[in-house]
Amino acid sequence: MERQDSPSAKWWQLAFGVICMAMIANLQYGWTLFVDPIDQRYHWGRAAIQLAFTLFVATETWLVPVEAWFVDRYGPKIVVAFGGVMIALAWTIDAYADSLFMLYLGAVIAGIGAGSVYGTCVGNALKWFPHRRGLAAGATAAGFGAGAAITVVPIARMIANSGYQDAFLYFGIGQGAVVLALAFLLRKPSTITQVQRKSLRLPQTKVDRSPREAVRTPVFWVMYAMFVMVASGGLMAAAQIAPIAHDFQVAGVPVSLFGLQMAALTLAISLDRIFDGFGRPFFGFVSDHIGRENTMFIAFSTAAAAVIVLLTYGHNPMVFVLATAVYFGVFGEIYSLFPATCGDTFGSKYAASNAGLLYTAKGTAAFLVPFASLLSAAYGWSAVFTLIIVLNVTAAALAMFLLRPMRARYLAADDAPTALAAQPIRVA
Repeated sequence: MERQDSPSAKWWQLAFGVICMAMIANLQYGWTLFVDPIDQRYHWGRAAIQLAFTLFVATETWLVPVEAWFVDRYGPKIVVAFGGVMIALAWTIDAYADSLFMLYLGAVIAGIGAGSVYGTCVGNALKWFPHRRGLAAGATAAGFGAGAAITVVPIARMIANSGYQDAFLYFGIGQGAVVLALAFLLRKPSTITQVQRKSLRLPQTKVDRSPREAVRTPVFWVMYAMFVMVASGGLMAAAQIAPIAHDFQVAGVPVSLFGLQMAALTLAISLDRIFDGFGRPFFGFVSDHIGRENTMFIAFSTAAAAVIVLLTYGHNPMVFVLATAVYFGVFGEIYSLFPATCGDTFGSKYAASNAGLLYTAKGTAAFLVPFASLLSAAYGWSAVFTLIIVLNVTAAALAMFLLRPMRARYLAADDAPTALAAQPIRVA
């Protein structure tokens, strides 16, 4: 589908979506800065506190299909405006939470708000850029990946100087206000045309599949399983990077890199967000040219290699900073590659809803985050890193040897006059 009016309109829509995504980034990527301060105040334990992170991600992702349903029918304005109010409310609750119940409530509300913004902005980008889905989804997701980079240092300083409660309160209200204002500038494309295939290396369907049709196909569930595998490792690392740095005794060690000198943990989180943000549009752009599965294989393999280095040499503060930066640089691409692959496979008409259904894999993956805390307590971080390595290697193999031929057969069927219906999963 393609916009027919002003050529600049779609770029403005992309920019508005990127900024909105940047405003919700701290809900996920800034969370790690709050874990130890909350534990020091209330002594609830890391695993109990990290359950809030799991609830946030689960709510953020599993409600996206519902939110996307509203987007596909009523447009992005109302959904994103609702999300802005919810994220401001969530961090306000976190600022005053004196029980795990209140912390979990704030997490659920934050998830609802973040999902409203995330699912809307990614789905809207897929509709505005049917011929550049990888780049558009990557650029939009980059806002979520890199948005925390510019605020990591201010949040860390506010936590150190004023307490984590003030950081929750002031950043929550500010982020919510920006999202609410930008919501009224978002809109969906009004004039559409059928997408034509561009190359044999980037096959795209000529048939729009509804969410009901998409979930009946084996290819959807293969993508879902791969998404869970890779997202699990990234979410574990994102939520646990501060505890890992403290346990590795590198958190406060000064590191000089690229003309910057700061504590290893603060520098690592800042670079992680920058590399993550850059990697999403970069790998999306690459996948537009060399194919989705080929790009997945490269990224997932590199992620496994980075974790091997971190496992072996991570007690060196410089290695810790660089290895985590590389890992997140190739992790975030799942949020551009999988929506783009979903759009290529099932079409643009229901792009927001279908991508939203696939995005629920992140919520499934989130339940391994508290498990990582328990696993590290029992067997050390080496067990957690080994699990992440295995998951990424498995996903890389699935991309090349299962997903690629399966998608090729599925899309070939779209060209056959007698194969216009979705291929159902046959149950004996």
